[in-house]
Amino acid sequence: LEHIAHYSVAVLTQEQRADLHAEIVAHAVSIVDGYLLATILLIFALGLYELFISKIDIAGESKGSRVLFIRSLDELKDRLAKVILMILVVSFFERSLAMHVGTFVDLLYLAIGIALVALALFLSHRASAGHEDGREEH
Repeated sequence: LEHIAHYSVAVLTQEQRADLHAEIVAHAVSIVDGYLLATILLIFALGLYELFISKIDIAGESKGSRVLFIRSLDELKDRLAKVILMILVVSFFERSLAMHVGTFVDLLYLAIGIALVALALFLSHRASAGHEDGREEH
């Protein structure tokens, strides 16, 4: 909130406002990154509990908490991989905010990075859709 209060000060120049805006966005992205890391730990802990100790009754009954319903170690690894991919996307976004594009090559590297992130998300989504179709047939 301190940064937002500074953003409303009238004496800031346009450049100072832009820097402050980038800093606010970077803080928000780091908060999302921490939340995703906590999600990984939660999914991992509950998945191991369900696989090796006892089934979580609520996970089987509720349609909203299907993320807690883990049937195999491979399914747990798939879910963790998706969240890790999201952490990598957020980290890439955070680094791209701090990147200063000075030359055409810098812009080209940024575009290639964005294309690779988009490809990773597409392949992840496509693979998970294929796994879900295979489960419905059994």
